[in-house]
Amino acid sequence: MKLGLIGLGKMGGFMIERLMKDGHEVVVFDLSKEAVSKAAENGAIPSESLEDLVSKLSERKIVWLMVPSGKPVDMTIDTLQTLLKANDIIIDGGNSFWKDSQARAERLKANNIHYLDCGVSGGVWGLQNGYSLMSGGEKEPSEYVYPIYETLAPKDGYTYCGKSGSGHFVKMVHNGIEYGMMQSYAEGLEILEKSPFDLDLKSVANGWRFGSVIQSWLLDLIVNELSADPKLEKIEGYVPDSGEGRWTAQAAIEFGVPAHVITSSLYNRFQSQQDDSFAMKVLAALRNQFGGHAVKTKAGN
Repeated sequence: MKLGLIGLGKMGGFMIERLMKDGHEVVVFDLSKEAVSKAAENGAIPSESLEDLVSKLSERKIVWLMVPSGKPVDMTIDTLQTLLKANDIIIDGGNSFWKDSQARAERLKANNIHYLDCGVSGGVWGLQNGYSLMSGGEKEPSEYVYPIYETLAPKDGYTYCGKSGSGHFVKMVHNGIEYGMMQSYAEGLEILEKSPFDLDLKSVANGWRFGSVIQSWLLDLIVNELSADPKLEKIEGYVPDSGEGRWTAQAAIEFGVPAHVITSSLYNRFQSQQDDSFAMKVLAALRNQFGGHAVKTKAGN
């Protein structure tokens, strides 16, 4: 099939390679001219603007977005809906908030343009392993673009989730679960690291990869990192949180679901982002006040 792809970042750049290897034609656009030139060198069709990209697509145009959630998606859609015709298809492959996706589908329906929300998981390894795809939206356009989904996903890695918003909702919860799994591995390895035993953490983690009930791809990635940096001395313990963890926690509250692990892992990320937590200062001060416990002070105070 022929499609346009907007956004050539870490995910989008590899996705076009996987698509072209399977015979699809991909017209690309990105705000970075360098990224467009690199994609063109690999066989993609370059474009200089959204107008140029759309003009180079066949009838029943398909445009896949891989841009940051929020305003960038809305701004891109606002332009595209003036360029596309009835029955054309926009696929949002970014991590958009599911309620925003529902609203966009309704907005585009006024012009008879189809909007599909497709959560994409696989990271930088997707080119090699394929991407898990979680797609929502009307069935007919979803079936029409299936050859694209089939190329991007590994065997059994594509899920049609249902009506508009469902794909991004499922991807949101997927990422919330990911937060919890990562936090569990992190805590377990810290317990091992602090133990009285001189443990080779890479060896332990590697052993868990085979036959263990906690084996996973995340564990494979931990072994990769520990092989390069056994004590993780090159890494600062600062962990950003993207929107999906927060949205999952909000959904849990909205639906009355006790999501202890996911919300706790989210709060741990918040804590990692603090250079000097005011809350921890309050705790230290209280322990000093009621129990006379020593307080560490900053140099010069």
